[in-house]
Amino acid sequence: MESPRFIAIEGPIGVGKTTLTRLLQPQFGGTVLLEVFEENPFLAAFYADRARYAFQTQLFFLLSRYHHQKTEVPRGLAEGHLVSDYIFAKDRLFAELNLEGDELALYENVHHALAEQIRVPDVVVYLRADLDTLMSRIAFRDRPYERNMDPAYIARLSVAYDRFFEHYQACPVVTVDTGARHFPADPHAVNEVAALVRAALTEGLYQARLPLQSLLSNP
Repeated sequence: MESPRFIAIEGPIGVGKTTLTRLLQPQFGGTVLLEVFEENPFLAAFYADRARYAFQTQLFFLLSRYHHQKTEVPRGLAEGHLVSDYIFAKDRLFAELNLEGDELALYENVHHALAEQIRVPDVVVYLRADLDTLMSRIAFRDRPYERNMDPAYIARLSVAYDRFFEHYQACPVVTVDTGARHFPADPHAVNEVAALVRAALTEGLYQARLPLQSLLSNP
């Protein structure tokens, strides 16, 4: 019997992580793990004034993500395969983008202590999209605290994600360009991603340089 595998979906805000997570779950069975970001009481204030509220927002996320994954990842894997819409390691990516100086140093000390206790995924699906696509999707879902989202911030975040996964070696990475496909209306595209994930799990495929392989970039 195949041992349970931990599959994670990652990418910048608005790229479609949660949507693909839900669509992939039936392909593998088991359960889904969805990030609970709405509980962060500083999030709306952060988007209104990032410099002022960055540290409180980031520290809350760090501790929340730690407790969530520490508890729910083992529980999910006990029931079979687990598909998540985030990885714990991405928390540091946001911290490096929004913190500096003593606040970043303090954050990194706490993050290092917690990260050692978190299960690393068996494979990550890294979703990418151009800035116009990301901003369009953010506007379409119309979350109140995202209505005045700064395109420059999303552009910086996308670059940070590219750099992060360019050097990511903790597990195999499958990179998918989502701009040309609408997964909810395209079962074939979901099947292709599932096939790439299975290949990565079997072959240990690493994609560590950009531009990365993107088999779904053409309609």
